[in-house]
Amino acid sequence: MSHFARVGRVPGDPILGLMDAFRLDTNPAKLDLGVGVYKDARGLTPIPQAVKLAEQRLVDLETTKTYVGGHGDAAFGRLLIDLVLGTGNRLEAAGRVGATQTPGGTGALRLAAEFIARNLPGRRVWLSDPTWPIHETLFAAVGVEVGHYPYVDAGNRLDIEAMLAALDQVPLGDVVLLHACCHNPTGFDLSQADWQRVLDVVKRRELLPLIDFAYQGFGDGLEPDAWAVRLFAEALPEVLVTSSCSKNFGLYRERTGALIVCAEDSEKLTDVRSQLAFHARNLWSTPPAHGAAVVATILGDASLKAQWVKELEGMRKRVADLRLGLVEALQPYGLAERFAHIGEQRGMFSYTGLSPEQVARLRAEFSVYMVSTGRANVAGLDFSRIQDLAKAIAAVC
Repeated sequence: MSHFARVGRVPGDPILGLMDAFRLDTNPAKLDLGVGVYKDARGLTPIPQAVKLAEQRLVDLETTKTYVGGHGDAAFGRLLIDLVLGTGNRLEAAGRVGATQTPGGTGALRLAAEFIARNLPGRRVWLSDPTWPIHETLFAAVGVEVGHYPYVDAGNRLDIEAMLAALDQVPLGDVVLLHACCHNPTGFDLSQADWQRVLDVVKRRELLPLIDFAYQGFGDGLEPDAWAVRLFAEALPEVLVTSSCSKNFGLYRERTGALIVCAEDSEKLTDVRSQLAFHARNLWSTPPAHGAAVVATILGDASLKAQWVKELEGMRKRVADLRLGLVEALQPYGLAERFAHIGEQRGMFSYTGLSPEQVARLRAEFSVYMVSTGRANVAGLDFSRIQDLAKAIAAVC
């Protein structure tokens, strides 16, 4: 008997597949704009100096490698809540908010999906069109049905009116997944006025917001990027927030994140957190400790935090400058206006507007790698290659 005889093969993840193809490409001028990691001028994904200093402190002072609890490192959770909702926020004072540490932001989304499936049965989750592909598969894994609301139009522009109209038709009580900032994959973010209008619809339809907050600090800065999350947390009795430390702390492989729950009162928060601990036990038992300890060390030390904030701001500004630099480099080809949106978008990703055929040509003729939808990781670019990329884009356009 062959127990595995009927086990079929599924297609590999397209982004991870791009990584493999890029690795095998022998062209010395190859350029990876696919995988979503920040890169410096050397093409490396650096470890912030604040992280290195915190790690050294842990090496010197850490006394145990025993398990952390089901909700993870308590200091990490408390400090991350302050980072997301603001120090001295009203919810914390009222005992209405708690954080459950997870293996990265993806783990936080998976835990949220499990909670919705087991504790809010029958609720549909509404995703932006387009959205991060993992959003689709995470909810499918637990049998939660998903719907979609429009986000960008056929002309590759943010379509807030279509988004609002669609949300206003969502069944009462469903869950709506929103990107707090640096929308993945498009890079188009809502304005504060837009967010207020979305909040009005969420209230009217009595929806539960699930806010994906993976890029705090990469849009307009640590505080501005948290504006929408804080708006919703202050205005609504119940909110779910998934927070990731992968990008802003450079802790990609350490898998450090949290699911933050805002509840109507402390008693209900305890109920919800008991469920989350139960679900987490069946998913990963207890979360990995190292990354959370690094974050807690940095956020709990004024000097380290100041250094980290400075380094993060440097990364944010560099990505913004790369966006503007690319638009400027396209000017001689008469394409600056067509691609002006790249300079207006926020965060690491850009929905460039390039077609799958143009993306395929970029890869075949110029060894420029990006996702077939035209999503490019601008943070994978460097200033010395901007002219080359502009020339390649002009060739395929």
